[in-house]
Amino acid sequence: MSYLRTFAPWIVYAIIPSAQWNWAALIALLLALGSIAQQTRSGRTLDAQIIEIGSAVFFGVITVIAFGNPDSGLHPYTPALSSATLALIAGVSLAVRRPFTLGIAKQTTPREVWDQPLFVRTNVIITAVWTVSFAVGAVALATLAHSSSTARTIVQIAAFVVPMVFTVRYVAQIQAKAAQLHNH
Repeated sequence: MSYLRTFAPWIVYAIIPSAQWNWAALIALLLALGSIAQQTRSGRTLDAQIIEIGSAVFFGVITVIAFGNPDSGLHPYTPALSSATLALIAGVSLAVRRPFTLGIAKQTTPREVWDQPLFVRTNVIITAVWTVSFAVGAVALATLAHSSSTARTIVQIAAFVVPMVFTVRYVAQIQAKAAQLHNH
């Protein structure tokens, strides 16, 4: 559920009809800001909210553009830009050795595991998969910018579902291996 909450602004932005992109951007911005406020109040540090902060910045800019010029030539490319932004955020989180998935994983993992090399490496791999998925999605969406909305929607969904399924399966695999090692 943590991933759904983290990516809620992006999902909402993707499912609201394109003709309402200004309102979609504003709603996504408000969701991102609300998430940051709620998580900060509950004790989550800002460095563990990398995606949320990046989301707020992105949707803040898109909201200004969308309301300022609803017919902006940028509009058809916003799905590609959103995936590119997520790829950039995820990629930078890897470059600074703070994979964005660490903050999410720490919410459901005991504190004593957080500094273990396997936990950190697992999150590096998971974040890398998300980064690649977002980057591939960005390229595909830029190519499809003037295509049917159905094709764009499928690509947007795939850019989230593929790494989400990978994450669930990979974590289960790592946990099974760790349990096996622990029992021997």
